[in-house]
Amino acid sequence: MNETKKMSKNEIDSLKEKMQPYILKESQPPYTYYQIKCQECTITAYTSGKVVFQGQDLSWLKKEEKPLRQIFPQAGSDEVGTGDYFGPVVVAGCILNSENQAFLSKYPIQDSKQLSDLDTKKLANIIKENSKYSICICSSLKYNQVHEKHNMVDIKCLLHNQVYINLMHKGYSLPDFIVIDQFTPEKSYYRYLKDEKEVIQGIHFETKAENKYLSVACASILARNAFLEVWEQMEKKYQFSFHKGAGPQVDQCARNFVRQFGRDELKNVCKLHFKNTQKI
Repeated sequence: MNETKKMSKNEIDSLKEKMQPYILKESQPPYTYYQIKCQECTITAYTSGKVVFQGQDLSWLKKEEKPLRQIFPQAGSDEVGTGDYFGPVVVAGCILNSENQAFLSKYPIQDSKQLSDLDTKKLANIIKENSKYSICICSSLKYNQVHEKHNMVDIKCLLHNQVYINLMHKGYSLPDFIVIDQFTPEKSYYRYLKDEKEVIQGIHFETKAENKYLSVACASILARNAFLEVWEQMEKKYQFSFHKGAGPQVDQCARNFVRQFGRDELKNVCKLHFKNTQKI
């Protein structure tokens, strides 16, 4: 099956960027910007502006006529805490419809890494009041137990899948369009979930999705806010100031923690497999 579209140079460049995670082979035949081969199709972009799609099933092209980020209802999920030695790993998922989108678009909702902790907390409350959401928190202790059999990517896949399952168990219907801020190829994602009883299918994976899709940005903020809440609980429990990240300051922080509370207590506040543990 073939389909041809006329596209501008910007659209041709955007198409390649969007397809980047799925490209198996790339070449540049004469008179083309590129020819990319994916598992499901081959796309040839000519310098004339003609773009030819070849594949057995090109029905997805009709969906693409409307920018994906503008498709509502939509669901998105994102995770935080994976780069921090201390604290949990948190994944949040959020469902938005057209009304939610119109209301929440008035606020500076974006990737939580670009927000202050105070703004994150304020926006999280607004998002909770105006969306359907679920949050999965994997505590440090639980993470260390699970990590004995599952690596970090595996754990993230399990948590993302569980967030959507939780939304369904809450009685919400998942929309046709679901997007995850991509952290592993689609095939790998589903391979990690092959032994799970319930697996949510038909997910769209895209890098930097938290800056492109409102549902993912909302999920990013909800996850970050939950991470901060756990962090505050940790500091209150131990009367101790933890450092975020995994750099040299964190090493010194961990040494101070061990001096005060003992090495065995580390498993309750950090991810033991990080190199920081060996350094201290």
